[in-house]
Formats: sequence, C-alpha cells, structure tokens
Amino acid sequence: MSSEVSKQAAARRTFAIISHPDAGKTTLTEKLLLLGGAIRMAGQVKAKGDNRRAHSDWMKIEQARGISVTTSVMTFEYEGATFNLLDTPGHEDFSEDTYRTLTAVDSAIMVIDAAKGIEAQTRKLFEVCRLRDIPIITFVNKMDREGRDVFEILDEVAEALALDTVPMVWPVGGGGTFKGCYDLVKEEMIPFSGEDDYGTPISAPLLGDELPDLIPEDQYETLLEEADLAMDACPKFDLESYREGHLTPVYFGSALKSFGVKQLLDAVLEFAPAPKIQPANPREVKPDDAKVTGFVFKVQANMDPKHRDRIAFMRICSGKFTRGMKLHQIGTGKSMSVHNPIMFFAQNRELAQEAWPGDIIGIPNHGTLRVGDSMTEGEDIRFSGIPSFAPEILQRVRLDDPLKAKHLSKALESLAEEGVTQVFRPVIGAMYIVGVVGQLQLEVLLARIEQEYGINVGFEPAPFVTARWVTSDDEAAMKHFLDRNKGSLADDRDGCPVYMARNHWDMGRIQEDNPKLNFTATRER
Repeated sequence: MSSEVSKQAAARRTFAIISHPDAGKTTLTEKLLLLGGAIRMAGQVKAKGDNRRAHSDWMKIEQARGISVTTSVMTFEYEGATFNLLDTPGHEDFSEDTYRTLTAVDSAIMVIDAAKGIEAQTRKLFEVCRLRDIPIITFVNKMDREGRDVFEILDEVAEALALDTVPMVWPVGGGGTFKGCYDLVKEEMIPFSGEDDYGTPISAPLLGDELPDLIPEDQYETLLEEADLAMDACPKFDLESYREGHLTPVYFGSALKSFGVKQLLDAVLEFAPAPKIQPANPREVKPDDAKVTGFVFKVQANMDPKHRDRIAFMRICSGKFTRGMKLHQIGTGKSMSVHNPIMFFAQNRELAQEAWPGDIIGIPNHGTLRVGDSMTEGEDIRFSGIPSFAPEILQRVRLDDPLKAKHLSKALESLAEEGVTQVFRPVIGAMYIVGVVGQLQLEVLLARIEQEYGINVGFEPAPFVTARWVTSDDEAAMKHFLDRNKGSLADDRDGCPVYMARNHWDMGRIQEDNPKLNFTATRER
C-alpha cells in the first residue's frame, strides 16, 4: 500500500494563490483552471455534467463586489498530476481565512501587480508563508499595462520579503509596447499577440539569428542588455533553496490575456513540492504512512442554502482515504463514518470515492467537526492547532425580532465556526458581541445573516476596543479575577473566558494588576 500511496502523493501539488486585492488573483485562478480543463470559459468551474457551472467567487456578496471573501478549493488534472488549488481572500479583513488555508498547502503562488509592486497585504501573507516555510513562486501580473521598472520590482521583492529573486523569463517591453517574454532557461521567445491565448514558444537563442526577427531591433538590444544584467545580478535557480523558502522563481505575464499562465503552471508542476511531512504530536506524519490522517482547516456553512449544509474541509496528510471509511476524531474521542466525502470544484462538488495525501475533501456534518480537528484511522495523533486571533473591532448585535433569538444564536454559531466572525457572550447582559478583524467582515456577516438565515439584525458599537483570552495555572487567582471583573468578561463559543478592555490603558493596567494570569491575543483549540 505504501508504494501506491507514495506514487499518488508524488503526483499531487497542493498550493494557494495569495495576493493583495485587485492584483488579478481570481483571474489567474480561472485561467489556470481553464488550462487544466476544469472549466470551459473563464469564470465557470465545471464539476459534473455540461450544465453545472459556477464562479469561483460564488457567494452573492462576492459576485456583487467582485472580491473573494472566502477560500475556494478547486481540483484539476494537468500533465498527469493532480492539482489542488486554494483561491484565498485577498482583502486583509479576511486574513484569518487565508492563514488557515495556508496551513493546508505545500506551496504558494504570489501575484504582484506590475504597477504597484509589493503591497501591505502581500507582505502580511508572505510573513505567514515564511513562518510555515512555504515555498513561493512569484507571478508579476498585468505586464500589458503600464508598470514599474522590472529591476525595481525584483529589488523590492528581495528587500521587502528577504527573498532571493530568480527571473525565469524576462519581459520584452511593457504596457503598450509589451511583446512577450523571453524564457531565460529554455532560450525561447514567447510572443504576446494581444489576444487571449497562452502564447506559443519559439526556439530562439539569445544571440542567435531568429530572435531579432521576432521583436523590434531596439527591444532586442534592450533585452540583451537587461537579460545579461539580470543573469549576472540574480542567483541561479536552486531547487533546494526554493523549497526551503529562501528563493523565489519569478514569472511575468498577463492573467487577463492568459499570457504566461502555462509557464507558471509548468513551474508548479516541476518545482513545487509534493505533499510534505506534517508536524504533529506525538510524532510527525509522513505522506506514505499506511494509515489515514488529516486535519480540518476550514468549515463552510450554507454552500447550498436550500439544505443548510455544513462542510468541513479536511487536508489528507497520509494514507489512502476511501469512501465510507471510519475516522477517529481526536479531541472528542468519537468516531464517524464518512459516507459522502466531497471533492470540490468551487461551490460545485462530486462524491469522492478515494483521496490521497495532499487532497482536500469535504465532510458533510452537523456541527460535529470544527477547525483544528485532527482525524485518523485510530492513532492518537494531533496536528498543530490553528489559532484564533484577537479581534480588532467589537460590536453588539441588535436583533430586530426578539422571537428569532434562537435562530440568531444558531446563525452566529455557524458563521463563527467558519471564521467569518468571533462570537462572545457577555457574563452580564443578553446581547451577543461579535469580533472581527476588519470592517468588511461586518458587512459580510450582516449580508449572510440576512440572505442565508432570513434574520434582520444591526450592529452598534460595544464599549470595548480589544479582547484577550484569560488563562492561569493558579486557580485561586483565576477565580478571584473572574469574580471581580464580570462587567468586562465574556465567554467565547467554547466557554473560555475573555477579558474585553475599554481602552489600551485598561488592558495594560489589568495585566499589571494580575501577574499570575495570562492575557493572550491568540488561542489554539
């Protein structure tokens, strides 16, 4: 079995696409799917049958705003390999969802706008990748529009992200004069026609006779000069250094025009690692281990609002998973038979008869599985937990119809399990308090409660600016604190105590006054 598992795992590439909003991430995602045959036209994901199609951004609010607010999982085949692509939200207000997604991938594509370079959210996402040693391939997008100097972009990536940059192709011109890219490794010219196509490489050595006939003379001279400088100034590509997260190969193109997308996908196939060893307790998990293990990194409610469904996204870490298999839920000690596992194509899905290390499957459940849960065939193995982060905005929830209080409780619980929000129940007072990272999360929360649950609510400011989880090994000190501060305390959805501070001075004072207590901005379940 292990040899078959090893073979299947070696053919998997599980990766995320990360970027700042508007860099072209979703467009690139769709063009990769088009190249892999998963869709027939940009914006449509084919799952089962010719008539089942949908956008990778499938929520109403995503389609209305033109942004991604939740992670989509898409599986497709290319050149004999299976690709599991996770399209993450680009907006910083949804950074927690992106962070959780990055725990489930083996590599990432970082998309940069040629005109804007490194932006704030790009930097934050890269830092998460660096923490997890996730190798990155860089794609500089929108080369057919006016942009910054190419060397300037490479220098910025190297300085801002502390990465060695290795251009694998070099752009010829830019904006209105963009003629395509020259493949520095294969010595091929990939002409840009201006039409929507992947480009057909033409063999043309840099100093040969063919290349001057393919591009204008002045651009040929510029290419010779820039390519020579780039190859001297940048290190050579080293596969080990890339996989350790120290070096990024750089590609250029236009996702909107499909240009450069094939070279990018070929690079993922050739360079990106297959499923890696996963850290866990009491031992690390190897992909070719015979027994199935995995962990839940995301929960999505109401992908099909008609059925009030709840799907747990599980990354398979080892073994061969088969439909109907009984898995042990570490933590609760319960076992569950997975009769209807799902393979994803954006929001469309089909039953998975089997899955291998690196694959992402969906497990329908009724609130049994939560983010961070480890699943095994029986061995007591716990994968590293996925932390919750302290919210930066706290708001009270105002319910227009008091008769729908139970419905609101269920809606908030479901959305909190997804990570759309954190929900706190004050020790004193009946109004829920929701905590989010950014304002846009509140808008998404409001829209989804109305659209998916039919409940009209509003938000009003809570008298708190931040929240911290409270823990202590000293039971007496903990009890004393909880008894004296009920007006500023709440329980999270697991019943853990949370101190809500009215200002930052208050937070500092309470920490000084209670040295035996721990006030933390993150919590692992």
